Amino acid sequence: MRIRDWLAVPAALFCVAGWAQLAGDNPDWKESPVPPPPAFELSRLLPFEVGASTALSFGVDPATLSIGSDGVVHYVVVARSPGGTVNAMYEGIRCATAEFKTYARYNGGSWNSVAAPEWRSVYTPAPSMHPLQFAKQGGCNGKAPPQTVRDIVRDLKNQNYQQLR
Repeated sequence: MRIRDWLAVPAALFCVAGWAQLAGDNPDWKESPVPPPPAFELSRLLPFEVGASTALSFGVDPATLSIGSDGVVHYVVVARSPGGTVNAMYEGIRCATAEFKTYARYNGGSWNSVAAPEWRSVYTPAPSMHPLQFAKQGGCNGKAPPQTVRDIVRDLKNQNYQQLR
């Protein structure tokens, strides 16, 4: 084996270690301060499919989307019933760990903060699977956040489904 071949081994290991850190959880990760819930408009909603198991329709207002320096994608998701009842949640999704957090709920014309928001798996059965479906349909790019909000909007409009695992 020549010297240049020996030099390739550490370089390859460095690349693999870097990829593993991007793909997995970073033990030193800290969530950045969360901005307050943004205003949303029903007329701007980009719908996404949640599944046949719910009668609710879901959408995200693109004006509420942001990607934090910590990699968390923040958004307002709106759920509407066939009868016209509207509920909204201000959430964050962490693509690296496939987790989401609800920071506030919109009821009766105002935001109500969640007392102690906690990260939960998007795969955990819940009243709705909207975080998982949002992640797959544009909120995440695999285990990474999308590079830009424009990418999220494009994928939601084009229904480009992503795998999280």
